[in-house]
Amino acid sequence: MDLTLRFRAYLDDDTASEVWRHINIHRQIRNHAVRDYYRASRNDRPSAYDQHRKLTEWKRRWSIFADVSAHAAQQTVSQIQKDLKVLEEHRKNGRKTGRLKWQGSGEVRSVAYQSEGFNVNHTAGHDFGTLTLSKIGEIPIRAHRDIPDTENVKRAILKKERTGDWFACLVVEVETPEKPNPDEIDSTDCIGVDLGIQSYIHTSDDLSVKCLDLAEEYDHYAKEQRSLDRKQRGSANWEEQRRKVAKAKRRIRWKILDFQHKLSTWLVREYDVVAVEDLEVKPMLETSQSAKNKQDAAWSRFLDLLEYKGDLHGTHVVRVDARGTTKKCNECGVETSKPLWVREHSCPSCGHTENRDLNAAKNILNRGLNSLHVGSGRSESTPVQTVLPAFTRHSGRVDAKHVVEAGSPAA
Repeated sequence: MDLTLRFRAYLDDDTASEVWRHINIHRQIRNHAVRDYYRASRNDRPSAYDQHRKLTEWKRRWSIFADVSAHAAQQTVSQIQKDLKVLEEHRKNGRKTGRLKWQGSGEVRSVAYQSEGFNVNHTAGHDFGTLTLSKIGEIPIRAHRDIPDTENVKRAILKKERTGDWFACLVVEVETPEKPNPDEIDSTDCIGVDLGIQSYIHTSDDLSVKCLDLAEEYDHYAKEQRSLDRKQRGSANWEEQRRKVAKAKRRIRWKILDFQHKLSTWLVREYDVVAVEDLEVKPMLETSQSAKNKQDAAWSRFLDLLEYKGDLHGTHVVRVDARGTTKKCNECGVETSKPLWVREHSCPSCGHTENRDLNAAKNILNRGLNSLHVGSGRSESTPVQTVLPAFTRHSGRVDAKHVVEAGSPAA
């Protein structure tokens, strides 16, 4: 599998100006390739290979295209085909998609080299290494971790963030560890994870991890944004303040990402199976009054990190259907409806009582074990269905209105 290593790059003013000129040329190449693709008839659209062959002609016609590395120019053209595949996947999933858009000035902020056109070097005992890019030159990068050898790097990317900072990303291929055989997994090495609002996660081992407190960071971000609004757009002071706003926003993003990296790494290292609810986050953000809190939680990215790190560390990460995990009793299978403010699960059938999120995490674990066929698990068949409205806001318990046994005439 591919692993991306990110390093901070330090460019002097002349090099930064030259790199930004190259990025702008790549933007023009991309726009021209997109136009060439859509101008062709629908049944005869050019492939990446076809447009690679056209690059020579384009360079003769527009000499500025020859100023950038041929390897990087090919990657710019190949990226179009990758973007088209993403759009096609979205269409298959029922999403409405348009065509590839024209990229304006500043919208493209990176340049990529595939397999050739770059070289990395790190002298032992020094805090810095160098990334050498064709037609650009040497770029110092901070060696906060081991820098891979050039022959082990599949792709090199140089990117400028909106804060003005530069980063070098080196993509390397690592050996994927074999995941344990489900028949040999001990159920004690498995965990279910319920995602929540009051706590970030609640596990089937009754471990609750609190959400990040970002109040101070958001106050600082709002202060910087108000200062930006008072400045004349496009002025030197406005540009300086814009970078401060971008850094304040980046601090929030990095703090959340660091939290997710540490939490996901702990889960996949500690357990052989991690079962987690597969949430549809977009509808929740559109309809929920707590959309901001859910957006800060970044659940979609957390789930993606779990799957990615599960492959990296040899752990089974299973997404299960989230429907009914909160209502269903993990002891007897009876479903109990309860509003969000009721934080305790109380089963009217067997009398089982425990934390609402803990009950959901155990149900998620059972579904994950069943899908992997680990141990006996618990049958997903529901022996009894219940319709249970809450009768009081303060007790935290719910009362059964009526119970319908599966298979009865009323069912």
